[in-house]
Amino acid sequence: MAMVQATLSAKLVMNMDVEIKRNKVAISGVIIAAVVIAVVVCFIFYFTKHHSRERAPEIPLPKVIIQNPQWKEIVDYVTQTGTLVAYNSVDLVARIEGYLDSIEFIDGTFIKKGQELFVIQPDTYYQQWIAAQATVAVQIAANIYAKSEYERQKKMYAQDATSLNNVEKWLAKTEESDAEIQKAVANEKIAAINYSYTHVNAPFDGRIGRHLVDPGNLVGHGTATDLATIEQIDPIYAYFNLNELDLIKLRDAARADGFKPEDINQISADIKLQNETTFKHRGKLDFVNTGLNASTGTLEFRALLDNKDYALLPGLFVQVRIAVSKPEKQMTIPDSAVLYDQIGPYALIADANSVVQLKRVKLGGIEQEMRAITQGLTASDKVIVSGLQFATPGNKVNVLEQASVN
Repeated sequence: MAMVQATLSAKLVMNMDVEIKRNKVAISGVIIAAVVIAVVVCFIFYFTKHHSRERAPEIPLPKVIIQNPQWKEIVDYVTQTGTLVAYNSVDLVARIEGYLDSIEFIDGTFIKKGQELFVIQPDTYYQQWIAAQATVAVQIAANIYAKSEYERQKKMYAQDATSLNNVEKWLAKTEESDAEIQKAVANEKIAAINYSYTHVNAPFDGRIGRHLVDPGNLVGHGTATDLATIEQIDPIYAYFNLNELDLIKLRDAARADGFKPEDINQISADIKLQNETTFKHRGKLDFVNTGLNASTGTLEFRALLDNKDYALLPGLFVQVRIAVSKPEKQMTIPDSAVLYDQIGPYALIADANSVVQLKRVKLGGIEQEMRAITQGLTASDKVIVSGLQFATPGNKVNVLEQASVN
């Protein structure tokens, strides 16, 4: 019994030692954590104390380039979009029935007036023409005989050698023979015309498209068969429409210059293609329609242009402009500096404090990428011409330099 108690006492003492060790370890951990926290707090305090007065970095102001409006001689124009149309355009068709023998051109090439293009079974129609000529010769011979016999019958009647009935009979045959000659001649001309249709020739100088029928096919059977299309593109037309306001401007300008309705072909029209920056193609007006289109409120115009280098092609969209004033000095800024919103055009300027301001403007003509400003700006305004995407009305900007204009 004494041994059991001794053993229990020993175990109890051992458990107490283990518990004491555990408590020491826990206390040590707490002390270490407290020390770490104290160090962190001290570091934060030190950093805050020494850096609290330093300012955050500032965002740089957006950079823009300005330019004062420039005075230039500007002509006011009315400008509209137009379409190029061939001066002449013809669909070649088979006007007779027959088999297409040959094609005498290369698709898409330029051809000359009178050049042979298609041949349609000429032998048959040539023989018909020869037969018609022979018929004419037969009728002429018959007419000569009828007239000779008629004269003989008249002489015999004067000598009481024949009856009046025979004289009248040969007179009728003579007149009938005259009519037969006319009929034969007409048939011969028809045969000649039909034979001419077997050779399809170019009606004018121009460019021919692709052939629509291959050799060996029957053409002209019942209806005319399309063979190809020819277009004359030198000169070339530009069709466009002017609205009522532009029409009035143009009419008033023409009257001020002393033009009469018959002088329309003296009014210049400048044209440029969609990829061109200048109006380098010059033509003349040659047609104005009789009245405005009630549904669109526009009037159709047509200009005629030289096209020696064939740079202009039918179907292309073009810009057409017509001057409505004489050159006069106007305030201008680069056209790229003009911005637009739902209200209308405006420009951005930098004031004396380099703050962006919005100014509404009224636009005039444009010449060499410079847009005339008729209202809204002064000569001293600093117009922002570059960096517009960074300029916001009411915000400050960094004005770097003034753009130079030659």
